[in-house]
Amino acid sequence: MRKGLQWLFGLAIVATVAGCSFGPTRPDAPITAPVSPPPRDLGPLTGSMTHPKSRWVPVGWSELPGFDTDPLHEGWSALIANCARPNAAFAPLCRDVRRLAIATPEEQRQWITERLQPYRVEAVGGQSEGKLTSYYEPVYDAARRPGGIYTVPLYGVPAGMVPRRPWFTREEIETQPAAQAALRGREIAWMADPIDALMLHIQGSGRLRIVEADGVQRTVRVAFAATNEQPYRSVQQWLRNQGVTKTARWPEDTKEWAAQNPQRVAQMLWSNPRYVFFREEALSDVDAASGPRGAQGVPLTAGRSIAVDRESIPYGTPVWLASSGPTAQLQKLVVAQDTGSAIVGAVRADYFAGTGDEAGRFAASVNQPLRLWALWPRQAALP
Repeated sequence: MRKGLQWLFGLAIVATVAGCSFGPTRPDAPITAPVSPPPRDLGPLTGSMTHPKSRWVPVGWSELPGFDTDPLHEGWSALIANCARPNAAFAPLCRDVRRLAIATPEEQRQWITERLQPYRVEAVGGQSEGKLTSYYEPVYDAARRPGGIYTVPLYGVPAGMVPRRPWFTREEIETQPAAQAALRGREIAWMADPIDALMLHIQGSGRLRIVEADGVQRTVRVAFAATNEQPYRSVQQWLRNQGVTKTARWPEDTKEWAAQNPQRVAQMLWSNPRYVFFREEALSDVDAASGPRGAQGVPLTAGRSIAVDRESIPYGTPVWLASSGPTAQLQKLVVAQDTGSAIVGAVRADYFAGTGDEAGRFAASVNQPLRLWALWPRQAALP
């Protein structure tokens, strides 16, 4: 469900820095740094950046919690991936980013403080605290043809569907002959559990372990291709509205309820009218080490990529993230590289946890307060 690449237009931007000046650095200039340099605080700051859903307030580096201690080299791969499709403001910095891939964390931190300016991300009304959730890339067993336990299809984009125009709902896809006719022959694979299939729809991509006709098991990626453009509704919220109190563990609690109420499973699934269509991608050794492509069009980096509301933060923006909760204590550099239908608002992010069951357990447990700082290139306007 994470799709699209749109830049922000018509933004009024004023960004001036008083009391301190940094001259431009040539992309091919050598970069040197003292050991353990202190973050540069800027002096009095004026000006802000205004967006459709947020405003960015310039701040000093000392406001960013944990900036001195984050192992930046762990996040540098996300910055390098970002340079495959950078936004216009960040593109001139990509030569430096690639060269600094083998630099020390101190050199990387020095470069960040010289070339980027931190902005506290706030709602237009001034609220600076929002919500962090998390998502991941699940891995499931599947079959090429239906049979035995494998009865739940995953589809490619149906014939005749018009982009950005509402198509059949989830219930209609499973019950209406016209919808089924449009999907005939578009089956990518078949899964065993409808709730696992729903999870794949919610996450937007995943990996399938498939035993092919030659008897060899291969792992492929199914990536987001389109949706039926129907609204997303939470199955967990539907269960709570039905008086089900045990819904905290997703999807385990939902599967337990389904086992006890098999006659109501279809009703539960149909409560979410949104349906996702996929495309199959081969997995090379390089691809297997990275996440799926996000809405920016670059592979996601586990623990260093986030999904955002693109009307608050443009794709390709480095972001400082701070969030504390019972599961995760996070203070780190991340990059805005994805979006999602539920990721709406100024201070709102979905944290990509990685691939597999462990990442899934972590992702399911994250729902906690969030603060964000956009790190924007100095003297750069928004695209």
